[in-house]
Amino acid sequence: MKKTINYILLGLIALFGLFYIYTKMGTATHGEQAPDFEATLIDGSPFKLSDLQGTYVLLDFWGSWCPPCIKESPELVALHKKHSNQLTIVTVALEKNLKTWKKVADKYGYTWKHQIVNQNRFVLLSDIARKYGVSEIPTKFLISPDGTLLGMYSFEQIDKILTKKDKD
Repeated sequence: MKKTINYILLGLIALFGLFYIYTKMGTATHGEQAPDFEATLIDGSPFKLSDLQGTYVLLDFWGSWCPPCIKESPELVALHKKHSNQLTIVTVALEKNLKTWKKVADKYGYTWKHQIVNQNRFVLLSDIARKYGVSEIPTKFLISPDGTLLGMYSFEQIDKILTKKDKD
C-alpha cells in the first residue's frame, strides 16, 4: 500500500512538472517583443495587442474565482486612474464560467475598454496565458510603448516606472 502511494505521488509530481514545462514552452522573456494575440473584447469588438503600441500596456491575468486577484482589484483600479494618460490596461479574465467575471469587474470598477474574458475548462491552458507562460494568477506584465516585454511587476513597481517617466 505504501509503495502504491509513493508511485501516485511520484506520478503527480511528474504531471505537475510536465504541466509547468508545457506552460513555459515558447514564451517570451524580458527584453523580447511581447507576444501578439487577437481576441474579442467584452463589448464584442476585435482586439489586437500590437495595435496598442505607443503607450505602456499592463497585461493583467486574473480570475473572478481567485481571492488574491480580487484582493488586488482596488490597486489595479487606482493605478488606472492615476496613470490613464500613459498606461493602457488590458485585463484577461481566465474563467471556467462566463457569468462570474462581470460581477467582480462591476463591483470594483473595471471601466477600461480592453477587457477580455477567456473561458477554458483548465484556465491556465488558455492560449493567451500560454503565450506569456502564465502558471499562476494574478500575473501582470508591463509592455513598453515599442512593444517590448519589460517583465512581471507589482503595482508599486509599475507606479514607480510610470511616475519616473512622468517626471522625465
